[in-house]
Amino acid sequence: MHSTGLNINQIMRQVIYALVLGVAASYVFFGWGILLQILLGVTTALVVESAFVALRGRNVLDSISDGSAALTAILLAVSIPAIAPWWVVVVGVAFAIVFGKQLYGGLGNNPFNPAMLGYAFLLISYPLQMTTWPADFLNFTQAFEVVFNMFSFDGLSGATKLDEVKNSLSLVQLNPHSSAQAWINAGFLVGGLYLLARKIIFWHIPVAFLGGIIIMALLILMFDAQQHLPMQNHLMLGGTMLGAFFIATDPVSASTTAKGRIIYGFLIGILIVVIRTYGGYPDGIAFAILLMNMTVPLIDYYTQPKTFGR
Repeated sequence: MHSTGLNINQIMRQVIYALVLGVAASYVFFGWGILLQILLGVTTALVVESAFVALRGRNVLDSISDGSAALTAILLAVSIPAIAPWWVVVVGVAFAIVFGKQLYGGLGNNPFNPAMLGYAFLLISYPLQMTTWPADFLNFTQAFEVVFNMFSFDGLSGATKLDEVKNSLSLVQLNPHSSAQAWINAGFLVGGLYLLARKIIFWHIPVAFLGGIIIMALLILMFDAQQHLPMQNHLMLGGTMLGAFFIATDPVSASTTAKGRIIYGFLIGILIVVIRTYGGYPDGIAFAILLMNMTVPLIDYYTQPKTFGR
């Protein structure tokens, strides 16, 4: 992140503000479930972080007031299906806070992106709940009953939108729900541009991230355009814009040098397309980011600017 003169709490609030358009688009197309997931996630994050910090004998108020736990919860909550059972977001956020942040010493010490660590844990552990999305807008009563398991939601759900398009392989065949995903990505894109304009994030990672997706998608299409997703689908479906501007740009787990950020973002983009194309999961953002998190020390080591005169 840039040196903007803002403290951690102010930066976290700016990032949360930038998420509003994407969250609003999710609400417009899928209903109240997304808001319930965010509420459950933030509540869980604050409770778990407070308990863990108290056990370590540190100031609870200082820890939860910086906004990092709430932001982690929101990023995870907007990444999971709006109709996921309540315990999914609770377990995922608790895992993210404990194993992705606090066990490493808290904010600033985590080698992995906490939200993506929680997401990957959920996707591996509960694949059905993590790939079943609302088939239509749900009002508050419907969303509440579905999220809290008060009735079966088979008639209200469907496969993840990226998986649907992966099977149809044509923009012409996009259904309204895939169009909804495109609008949601557009909302996060606008939010990401806001962060760039406010100099909250550097441009290197999102530009390289999207560049890696575009180049890899076009290369794959050169060999077999009939069997793989068009480049524009990779850009506007799944969690592409959320990943590019809000997750990969995490200043703690991402590369810290200018050249390193470009390499880091570019390789994430390439890995996303490879996982989406040849992997068993419909979206590969979490796995791509976590894999590249492991390479950050190596990237930073070889991309440090040379000392003058050496």
